[in-house]
Amino acid sequence: MNAGLFAQYVVVAIAVLISAVVVARKQFPGGVRRLRIACALPLVRDGRPQWIRNLGKRIAPAPSASGPNCAGCDNCGPSD
Repeated sequence: MNAGLFAQYVVVAIAVLISAVVVARKQFPGGVRRLRIACALPLVRDGRPQWIRNLGKRIAPAPSASGPNCAGCDNCGPSD
C-alpha cells in the first residue's frame, strides 16, 4: 500500500469517527453523558497523579441542574 492510499484511509477514518461522535451527541445525549462519567470517574480518584486527575476533570461533563432523570433537552427546564 502506498503512502497516498494510506493517507486517504486515515482521512476517511477520521471523518467517520467525527461524524459518529456528532450523531451520538445529538441522538443520545444521556448515554454520552453517562459514558463520559464512567470514563472520568476512575481517573479523578484520590491517589492518582495530578495530570491524570486533570484529564478526568476535562472528560467529565458539567454538572446538570435539571436532575438525574434528564435524558436530553425537551424544554422542561428553565430557559436561559
